[in-house]
Amino acid sequence: MNTVNDKQRIDELRAKLDYYNHKYYVENSPEIEDYRFDMLLRELQDLEALHPELFDPNSPTQRVGSDITSEFRSVEHSFPMLSLANTYSLDELHEWVERIEREIGEVEYVCELKFDGTAISLAYRDGALLRAVTRGDGEKGDDVTANVRTIRSVPLHLRGDDYPSYFEIRGEIFMPYASFDRLNAEREAAGEPLLANPRNAAAGTLKQLSSQVVARRGLDCTLYQLAGDALPSASHWGNMAKAREWGFKISDNMRVCRNIAQIDEYIAHWDTERKRLPFPTDGVVVKVNRYDDRRKLGSTAKAPRWAVAYKFKAERAATRLLSIDFQVGRTGAVTPVANLAPVLLAGTTVKRATLHNAEQIAQLDIRIGDTVYVEKGGEIIPKITEVDLAERPADSRPFEYIDRCPECGTPLVRFEGEAKHYCPNQSGCRPQILGRIEHFVSRKAMNIEGLGDETVELLWQNDMLHDIADIYTLHAERLAALPRLGEKSAANIMRNISSSREVPFARVLFALGIRFVGETTAKYLAAHFRSLDAIMAADRDTLAEADEVGERIAEAIVEYLADTANRDIVERLRRAGLQFESEAAELASDVLAGRSFVISGKFASHSREEMKALVESHGGRNLAAVSANVDYLVAGEKMGPAKLQKAQKSGVAIISEEEFLEMIGGAGCSAPHPSHELVPQQDEAETPQQGTLF
Repeated sequence: MNTVNDKQRIDELRAKLDYYNHKYYVENSPEIEDYRFDMLLRELQDLEALHPELFDPNSPTQRVGSDITSEFRSVEHSFPMLSLANTYSLDELHEWVERIEREIGEVEYVCELKFDGTAISLAYRDGALLRAVTRGDGEKGDDVTANVRTIRSVPLHLRGDDYPSYFEIRGEIFMPYASFDRLNAEREAAGEPLLANPRNAAAGTLKQLSSQVVARRGLDCTLYQLAGDALPSASHWGNMAKAREWGFKISDNMRVCRNIAQIDEYIAHWDTERKRLPFPTDGVVVKVNRYDDRRKLGSTAKAPRWAVAYKFKAERAATRLLSIDFQVGRTGAVTPVANLAPVLLAGTTVKRATLHNAEQIAQLDIRIGDTVYVEKGGEIIPKITEVDLAERPADSRPFEYIDRCPECGTPLVRFEGEAKHYCPNQSGCRPQILGRIEHFVSRKAMNIEGLGDETVELLWQNDMLHDIADIYTLHAERLAALPRLGEKSAANIMRNISSSREVPFARVLFALGIRFVGETTAKYLAAHFRSLDAIMAADRDTLAEADEVGERIAEAIVEYLADTANRDIVERLRRAGLQFESEAAELASDVLAGRSFVISGKFASHSREEMKALVESHGGRNLAAVSANVDYLVAGEKMGPAKLQKAQKSGVAIISEEEFLEMIGGAGCSAPHPSHELVPQQDEAETPQQGTLF
């Protein structure tokens, strides 16, 4: 074995494959046949297997992904990822342009297509991909680097040598229509539920725990914004041209516009031509071109003042209503779904649309056989917005809404103040039983891998699962004997069930599936009451005192716990060893005991999550919104003016970060990281804290 020669060949192959990959996926001009590319890739894989010491996470061989399953860690953005203000009106867009020109005079604009996918920030150090992070809340997002490496249009190494030593580039990861159609065809053949649209498919794919799955799904990525120090150009247009030279996929449909007329022309063109594009787009982004103009305009707490997104009006199509089905959810809610004659809408074939409830059907007077108009305007599931009465058949009859559950035949009920009908047969209605179990084992709840929807239904059909508590009575031997499982799968399931006994109380509470008690509400309940016993002992008024709860949620909790079957399940889960109490937090002090805080803005020495952790570690309480119940608003930079005004109006004390740290005796240097949300920050050498988006 000649290590020196092998290393030279590895370097050569990596460079060649990067080049061919760029030509194929970015420039759409392939230079070699797929077979030849695959042979070079196989040669590289063989050489890398011989030399594990030469491993490079950005090697072309890593494009295929890994089957290693891992959660995503949270990473703070070096530069905040602000959202864009939206408008659906040309008049509002014109007012935005006029306001800018009143403030700073005539400026150049860059118009770009708004891709309908999921935002991403790519960090590069010394020309190599360092990290890929989702938008998240704008301040921090999920590290999805392993998955993004599988996207062929994302360069793992840059071309040339004139790029900054560290910079970030933002863009959109999306699923082209061809990839979406292929994926749904595969899912249909496998009997799996179809994905709603390319946007959701892209977002869901990016969060897959196996990068091998991501690699197979055909995601694409277009970049549209540089962030960092010492950028090569003083204009957005110039930086995008340079980014294209470095190997990034930059849209060819950008245009410099110098007035409203040119902007309108661009929008009108793409409002029609977008239907011919091979990927989803839902509008046009208009940006001020020069960075010095951007700096003059600045940003609000949520969005830059130098950019706006014009959203195209929702596409709609006419088709015929063939029939109406009814779906029953895990809470018993009954949802009518329209079956339609297939129609092409926004790049996908639509066969079904939501009808929401009986009131909507009555309001629209929808009848079987009607010609209806369907829209997808931001909806996950298309919706019917209008009936073409001129096309209504002469013999049509008003639709009669069902009064019994379509699954179990139980008479439906309707709760006061709610539009939906419900099946009250929680213990005997199949979709409710399966839905509650599927919710219980889901990733954000008990996270029991191996108990997917198909396996849950298999266990139910074999009389092994009747409710969520039955999960903890399963045995490996019986599982292994079932079709499609076997000993290995059974052992994995049992191991994951055992691990779920360590899931914190807040997630257990969420997993119970109480109506209206979502993930966030469960956290507030767990923090306020500390145990399930305390929740069970509380009346409606006491429950409503907890943050983010209120009367409706309190009523739902009381109703759930009043049901003897639910209480029996709770007690069986208790005997199974689940966490029904919050771990007592070890306080640094109690100097903030009895006082409540709202943390808002950006701080010099701590992140917002660190500040909140400090509040709790010194006995205080964090609240989400400013109200008369708040004692202090800790105000950082770029805090929203609405919170400040409300605090002043409510008589809430407004303090700075320094004043807050003085309250706790200067303990700010030892702020604990909340383990469920953050990871330790990168050192300064890896992640610069200065720079600009401008």
